[in-house]
Amino acid sequence: MYDTVIIGAGPAGMTAALYAARSNLKVALLERGIYGGQMNNTADIENYPGYANISGPELAEKMFEPLENLGVEHLFGLVEKIEDHGDFKEIITEDDRFESKTVVIASGANHRQLGVPGEAEYNSRGVSYCAVCDGAFFRDEDLLVVGGGDSAVEEAIFLTRFAKSVTIVHRRDELRAQKVLQDRAFANEKIQFVWDSVVEEIHGDDRKVTGVTFKNVKTGQESKAAFGGIFIYVGLDPVSAFAADLGILDQAGWIVTDDHMKTAVDGIYAVGDVRQKDLRQITTAVGDGAVAGQEVYKYITEHAS
Repeated sequence: MYDTVIIGAGPAGMTAALYAARSNLKVALLERGIYGGQMNNTADIENYPGYANISGPELAEKMFEPLENLGVEHLFGLVEKIEDHGDFKEIITEDDRFESKTVVIASGANHRQLGVPGEAEYNSRGVSYCAVCDGAFFRDEDLLVVGGGDSAVEEAIFLTRFAKSVTIVHRRDELRAQKVLQDRAFANEKIQFVWDSVVEEIHGDDRKVTGVTFKNVKTGQESKAAFGGIFIYVGLDPVSAFAADLGILDQAGWIVTDDHMKTAVDGIYAVGDVRQKDLRQITTAVGDGAVAGQEVYKYITEHAS
């Protein structure tokens, strides 16, 4: 029986584990892959206090390192369901079952897909959702980045290290990214823009992507363009299906909490990107995790008396 099982080892989950472990609780960090979450897909982090610039994998390593010294157990598994038994919770994975007095859900979110013809067919054959992971495979190619937010613009700038050119296509006539990122993109000679447009279809040959069909959302006019790679950044979908039976999700699947990270189920908390909130950043994830770690300690203490 654990005091708390934290589902997910991104910045929110690792911070929750840190605070709970420092309160002398028995803590397990349950992860479906490598610790770090979406940070592992980020080449340059420039808005985390204390670092002018640090890579995502490096920051993940620094966050994880103290957890081992504090006795946090690192478990692996894909969570299928959480059952609330009142005094304790049962976390069910494809292979195991874990019992815990509390649960902190820090499962994060996945990159949203466009859902257009050719996307699934050419996934990993020119279609990618991670410039850091795959950018080096596209040297001297003309690349397309789909999206207009921070992630899209950051990754477009990163891709100019390898690409011949990078085109950003956005359904609006202006970007949503931070002004500092917009300024960098507009100043980069390798970056160009297609405004008021969406990708209607992704084309390719027997081996890989060859281009796309654009559609102008204002005029309806379609056009084709050749690209050697397509990087998609059009939002996130929460990883929360395993919690659907608990009654803690909104209509879009985000987990609803109060300011103390408490869900509608006593003893279950949610933090980071999976939580319903406006700003999803490493800094906000860390803040969520700190609050949840303290709240878990309070819950354990109160129920022990």
